[in-house]
Amino acid sequence: MKRLRCVFALILLSATLCFAQKAEVTPHENLVVEGVPKIPQSLVEAVDRYTDFRNAYLDSWDPTAREMLISTRFADTNQIHRVTMPGGARTQLTFYTDAVAGASYPPKPQGFFLFSKDIGGGEFFQLYRYDTASGDVTLLTDGKSRNTSPKWSSAGDKVAYGSTRRTGNDVDIYIVSPSDPKSDHMLLQLQGGGWRVLDWSPDDHKILLVDQVSANQSFLWLADATTGEKSLLTPQSRMETVSYDGGQFSADGKRIYTTSDRDSEFHRLTSIDLASKQPTYLTTQIPWDVDDFDLSTDGANLAFVTNEDGFGILHVLDTKTGKEKPLPGVPKGIISDVRWHQNSRDLGFDVSSARATSDVYSLDIQTGEVSRWTYSETGGINASRFPEPELIHWKAEDGKTISGFLYQPPAKFSGKRPVIINIHGGPEGQSRPGFLGRSNYYLDELGVAIIYPNVRGSTGYGKSFLAADNGFQREASYHDIGSLLDWIQTQPGLDSSKVLVTGGSYGGFMTLAVATTYNDRICCSVDVVGPSNLVTFLEHTSGYRQDLRRVEYGDERDPKMREFLERIAPMNKAKNITKPLFVIAGKNDPRVPASESQQMVTKVQENGAPVWWLLANDEGHGFRKKVNQDFQFYATVMFMKEFLLK
Repeated sequence: MKRLRCVFALILLSATLCFAQKAEVTPHENLVVEGVPKIPQSLVEAVDRYTDFRNAYLDSWDPTAREMLISTRFADTNQIHRVTMPGGARTQLTFYTDAVAGASYPPKPQGFFLFSKDIGGGEFFQLYRYDTASGDVTLLTDGKSRNTSPKWSSAGDKVAYGSTRRTGNDVDIYIVSPSDPKSDHMLLQLQGGGWRVLDWSPDDHKILLVDQVSANQSFLWLADATTGEKSLLTPQSRMETVSYDGGQFSADGKRIYTTSDRDSEFHRLTSIDLASKQPTYLTTQIPWDVDDFDLSTDGANLAFVTNEDGFGILHVLDTKTGKEKPLPGVPKGIISDVRWHQNSRDLGFDVSSARATSDVYSLDIQTGEVSRWTYSETGGINASRFPEPELIHWKAEDGKTISGFLYQPPAKFSGKRPVIINIHGGPEGQSRPGFLGRSNYYLDELGVAIIYPNVRGSTGYGKSFLAADNGFQREASYHDIGSLLDWIQTQPGLDSSKVLVTGGSYGGFMTLAVATTYNDRICCSVDVVGPSNLVTFLEHTSGYRQDLRRVEYGDERDPKMREFLERIAPMNKAKNITKPLFVIAGKNDPRVPASESQQMVTKVQENGAPVWWLLANDEGHGFRKKVNQDFQFYATVMFMKEFLLK
């Protein structure tokens, strides 16, 4: 009997230890965690439904069948799936630890498609051929360099793409026949990291290229597809800085369709005659940027999307008459990734909104019928209850009008509500009224209001606004957040004494700038992959990005600019931070090296302020693996409960 009691006691002890182990979340082995308290399993159970949403994105139409490739996540990362009919099953084709960045069929059947993938978030993308009959995968690039912007030839037998393999910094143009990987060769040697392939001419004799100098300036070039000889299509204007975005040849090869802000604050859909090089503007009547467009194979219709105060509006233009076609059945929301099927009848696109994750739809241009191809899950939550955002405006110190989106928690929360200010990256990015994913938990369960500001330097509001934070004007964008803090004080439903500031990438830099400038007006801050000093950032970001970023931030090699950037650097004002700070980074980040985050953590720790630190050894510029995203979310909820909500 005594022996049985001992055995029973051991069983109870074992069960207790097992329960204790399960009562806390163990960070993934690739995560470095400092300062973050143990995360109870009870918190995971409370928030997990908000982590189980999915998104679906259109990658490519099949060249003949009415079916498509999409990207979505069923395990830890986005992978390629085939969908053979509207509402059909999502059949997974790729199964990698790392996310697949995109896929495309050739315009004519070849028995394969291409896809792109990196390792560990390093963004050294490689191109692969996926054979549809066997499922075999063949590497087409060198396995080392960064390879981007692959574009199929019109015949569908070749792909042109950009690669950094020669110097690691400059993007040269290569051509490969995917059916024969040994055919890979350099077509054109270039200087700079802003080159991308846009399109091939209908006869495959020419390749359209863009050289992006900055967010405000780019040039279109034509290259001979055999010799590599190139000629400038859009000469530099002496009167203004001009940007071009995207480009396609017309069906007859006599024109180029692009978007341009030449002689305009906004990007207009533009047709450039190749003989005269003269532009014709097609959307002058729309005072908003054209964000995306695609020309049907027969050249009869141009689909394009306008960015109207952050919302995405779909249009279809008849290229012969210049008139738009009515689109009464298209869902409202943010529309993106417009893609014509080779049949020139079916137009595919993505739609997302505050109450719907991104899903794939198509429009039959002949009948007007809209079909929904994917139904992405939202963790079992009825997303229709999530709040619609309110477009808000406030005045900056210099009188400029700044806007953003305010998401209010449900009415069940009474009294003044704590506020999260979430600043977008870029800096030439834009916060738009889309699905908030995990952040819906902050609204729905914690009763926290969220404001997504579009400070000066954001896209979508004209090129003058876009350039208004460049160089020595950088601090003006900080003050836009200061003015937002003033605005919050005037709102009866918002608690200006409880404000958390957060953001990713440049938004992370802004978070640190706000934390050092307005320390006494916020409760705490969460910096995600943000630079802490633009001088050290510019010196250590990947070489192919340096010149592009110097136009935006200023050239740190210039003594006066260097002195200015050092003076405004959050790293050099870290002593001002006395409020809690949570810093998150990816070790393999090619854009913002993790050292930018680490040096800020070390400096702020000297102040005695609470500092939490999360580093993922298997991630880059933001976490893409669900297991890492989830831990980041759990820790952020803990941080908010500890420092914002008490």
